[in-house]
Parts: sequence; structure tokens; C-alpha cells
Amino acid sequence: MPKNLKTGEGKTSEQSGSAAVRETVEEVLAEVRERGDVAVREYSERFDKWSPDDFLLSRKQIEEIIATVPDQVIEDIKTVQARVRDFAQRQRDSLHDFEAEVEPGVFLGQKNIPVASVGAYVPGGRYPLLASAHMTVVTAKVAGVSRVTACTPPIRGEIPAATVAALHLAGADEIRLLGGTQAIAAMALGTETIGRVDMIAGPGNAFVAEAKRQLFGTVGIDLFAGPTEVLIVADHAADPFIVAVDLLSQAEHGPDSPAVLITTSEDLAREVMAHIEEILPGMPTCDFAETSWREYGEVILVEDLDEAYALADDYAFEHVQILTEYPREALEKMGDYGALFLGEATCVSYGDKVIGTNHTLPTKKAARYTGGLWVGKFIKTVTYQEVTSQEASAELGELLGRAARVELFEGHARSGDVRAAKYAGKSFDWLGDRYAG
Repeated sequence: MPKNLKTGEGKTSEQSGSAAVRETVEEVLAEVRERGDVAVREYSERFDKWSPDDFLLSRKQIEEIIATVPDQVIEDIKTVQARVRDFAQRQRDSLHDFEAEVEPGVFLGQKNIPVASVGAYVPGGRYPLLASAHMTVVTAKVAGVSRVTACTPPIRGEIPAATVAALHLAGADEIRLLGGTQAIAAMALGTETIGRVDMIAGPGNAFVAEAKRQLFGTVGIDLFAGPTEVLIVADHAADPFIVAVDLLSQAEHGPDSPAVLITTSEDLAREVMAHIEEILPGMPTCDFAETSWREYGEVILVEDLDEAYALADDYAFEHVQILTEYPREALEKMGDYGALFLGEATCVSYGDKVIGTNHTLPTKKAARYTGGLWVGKFIKTVTYQEVTSQEASAELGELLGRAARVELFEGHARSGDVRAAKYAGKSFDWLGDRYAG
């Protein structure tokens, strides 16, 4: 049986479902539906104290903003985006259209069609998550999305220059300095000056997450996002200092980000906890990381790695890091996770920022039924059918008649009857002699 060496004192955050958040979002959405641009501007002034002449950045403004970004930052953005683009292209290349003659004269096919327009949201706040521009905009563009509208908020009244650069270099067709629920509402519903989109993607705070939830159906969304999660499976071979550093690297995301260690070694577990206590006071992000660790951190001792993998699957966390002697075992023994990070040379933060895989991943056990954001999220896989043989159509028509009448769908049945009658001379009372002879 697993033994808890440390249990979090807090409970899973449900901020996005709280009454206050829900009611605020409902109000904003209703006002934007009713009053369009006027409401968007009012809420931008209220929440962000931001009301420029135009939220949309012109090409000239974008160029001027990018000119303020250090050359090394621009080069790093290009390097990371090249990696994200390469991986997304490999995903795109794995999706194939096909057509098959499944029976003589019966052709069935599949096509992969990109969503026409996407709204990409890149949050600001404490952390200007410009990496989200790479993950959302680059991936959508590789999928073939023709129009990507991007929104990012000002940060304390200042333009987030590096984020604007990342959005532009990623290929965003429109960039607006607009944040929060009002940005999500404007993109999803459309206003006098902002064209509505077919899908919203990108992370955000509780209000953004709730807006996406309420608008799902009106538009598509990428994922319902919750607090960042990290789980490390470690055995005796792991370096306890690295385990401690990697746990805290994700705990700094927010005060409610769970960080869990499952290990077969009690000595390692004790050392990890001691290292965390040493590291935390000196972390610039200690306020978030310490609260997260105290309230949501867990350390669990198990008998063997099979038990560890089974327990990790039960958690179904967003990020799962495998720091064991033979890390690739997890590929065979685990199935419920957002992304796996295998071995000491691989850390979750690589996935967050630089390695090329997408960092938008399922949280709150959603990994049981979905993966994360990938090029396929921006693609509609559709089907088509063509019957070129009258003999085959007649046979299908007779089958349809029988199958549909079992379900009491007489209209459906008659669509089959007319083809069986016209192509094969079959008779049906309701048709009389329409196709006789």
C-alpha cells in the first residue's frame, strides 16, 4: 500500500467554477453580445485600465515594438518557434486523406480540413507567457488555419514587447492589445471591428477559463485548463536535488499547482523534502512555489515501480516526469498523462518553453480521455461518400429500408426504397407503379 510521507493541506482549486467568477463572466459576455465594441472598451478600461485609440496593432506599430526587443530574445524566439513548427509539421504529416472503394461501386473517403479562423489568447499578468504564442499560433498555422486573431493584455499599462514579437513571428494575422474575458468574448462573438472566430485557444486565469467554458458550443475551444500539475516518478537512481528543483519549477506557476513525488526510495523522499526546504527561501517566486508546495505538494512511498506507474495513472496529471534507472518503461506501463518526460536529462520546463512539443496539456484528470493541444485540434476530419454503381445502390437501398423501419424512421427507409425500385425494379406499396417497368 502507498505510504504518504507528505500530504497537501489544501483542496483542488475550483476558482473557474465559483459563483463570483461565473457571474462576472456572464455579465461581460451578455454586454459584449449586446453592445459590441463599446462594452469591450468599457471592460478593458475597468479591468486593465487600457483604452487606446485602437486595440489592433498596425504593421508599423508591430515593427516599432519588435525593434525594442533585444536581438538575443528575437533569436531565441525564432529558435523555439522553429522547433515547435517542426514538431507540429511532423504531426500534420501523420494525418492522411484517403479514399477507398470498399465494395464495387461504393467509395468512402476522409479529408482533413483546417478550421478557418482561430482566436489565440496569450495571458499577461505576473507571467507574460510568450511561449503560449509559439504553442498556439505556430501550431494553428501549420494546421493551415487561414486567419489567426491574437489577443494579449497590456502588463501594468505597458506593451508586452516580447509577446508581440512572438505573436508576429509565429504568424498571427491580427494582434490586439486586449485581455481577459472581454478579449475572449470579442473574438468568440465578434464586434463591429473584431471578426468572430471559429475556435478559441490558449491559457488564462480563472475568468478566461470560465469564459471559454461558457462559450464552448458557440465556438470550439482547445482544452478546459486548470492549475499546472507535475508528478515525478523516481527510484533509488534519481538525484534528489534535481527532483526537488524540478518539483519547484512547476510549483511556481501558481499557489494551487499540485507537485507530487511518487518514489520507491524512502531515503530519496526524505532528501528531496529537505532540499525543498533549503531551496524555497531563495526562490524569487517563493510566494507561489511555497504556497503550492505546502498546500498541494505530496510525497508518496510505494513498494515498486509497477505500483508507482499505476498510482501515477490514477492521478492522470498534466506533466509526468520519469526519473528512474530505466525511464522508457513508462511508455509501456502508463497510459493516463498529458506528456511524459523521460530521464534526468529531460525536464518538464523544456516542454514548457523550448523543446518543441506543445505545452497546452490536459489537467484535472482530463488526461484519462484527451491529449493536449496539437495540430489535429485545429483540423476537422470529415468524410464523404459516393456510390457509382446502381446495383450497389439498390442493395444499400433494400438494407436501408429494413434497418430504418426497425427504428421507425419511415422517411429514411423511403430514401432507400426509391433507389431499390429505380435501379433494381423492386416494388413498394407506397410507391405504387412510379418505377414499374
